[in-house]
Amino acid sequence: MSEVLVYADHADGTVAKSTLELLTLARRIGTPVAVVVNAGDAAAQIAQSLGEYGAEAVLTADDSVYSDYLVAPAAELLASLVGSRSPAAVLLSSSFEGKEIAGRLSVKTNSGVITDAVDIDSDLVATQSVFAGGYTVRGRVTAGTPIITVKPNSVAPEAAAAAGSVEAVSADISEAAKTAKVVATEDKPQTGRPNLTEAAIVVSGGRGTGGDFGPVEALADSLGAAVGASRAAVDAGWYPHANQVGQTGKTVSPQLYVAAGISGAIQHRAGMQTSKTIVAINKDDEAPIFELVDFGVVGDLFQVLPQAAEAITARK
Repeated sequence: MSEVLVYADHADGTVAKSTLELLTLARRIGTPVAVVVNAGDAAAQIAQSLGEYGAEAVLTADDSVYSDYLVAPAAELLASLVGSRSPAAVLLSSSFEGKEIAGRLSVKTNSGVITDAVDIDSDLVATQSVFAGGYTVRGRVTAGTPIITVKPNSVAPEAAAAAGSVEAVSADISEAAKTAKVVATEDKPQTGRPNLTEAAIVVSGGRGTGGDFGPVEALADSLGAAVGASRAAVDAGWYPHANQVGQTGKTVSPQLYVAAGISGAIQHRAGMQTSKTIVAINKDDEAPIFELVDFGVVGDLFQVLPQAAEAITARK
């Protein structure tokens, strides 16, 4: 079977759940081969995790160029691997970084690219939700090597033991790829909650919170969920912009999405309406969000959320 290159996201020796999902999809198409940059001393640990989910080989590149500069060197590495290994496809996560690498790789290899897929068939037909979720389309790349980015939580990761053999690779990185250098890094404050775009459950608050996200956070913590916010909430300074869900924020597709005090404007709906199950709490029974949900509660979030959090905690 032809190889399928999977660009792996990892941090502190832990492989991102979205990468395990990509390996699951890659097995439908061919033989998964993971590409890892900057694994360092954690290479063996990362390779073991990738092998447990189907990676027959793990290609590692540890040159400092991949950490000293932005995504251009990673795109050139993948372009080199596409040229030397002729894979059936290249899969990446639909993160900001993943989509930029995909775009650069597309240009370098004269290949078509599909972003924000939610499923991929064995014949490389990708399913997307487009035009702010108004349509579901299926498409296939017809030029070059298919490059596809996939939204996190689109499929459930399935373990499938494979060799996971480690192979060091390298590429000649051009000077043009070194024009944007990383001059400083800062650790992100730890909240103990999962990453917003990868969380299986997301609880979001909007204008209806009045700036008090306490009940939203309490419910999220009882569920082991991430916390999101609408554009109105972040624009008002009530919650960090990094937590914004919507067309101009982050796109999420969790198993469960809870919208508290969010009216459901198209800007917000575009970022969450591919969620598997949607629950909304709003005092306005005519709020547009109720047109989209699986379950709706007409009520005051300051009464509903604490009761829900208490009931969930009591059942643990």
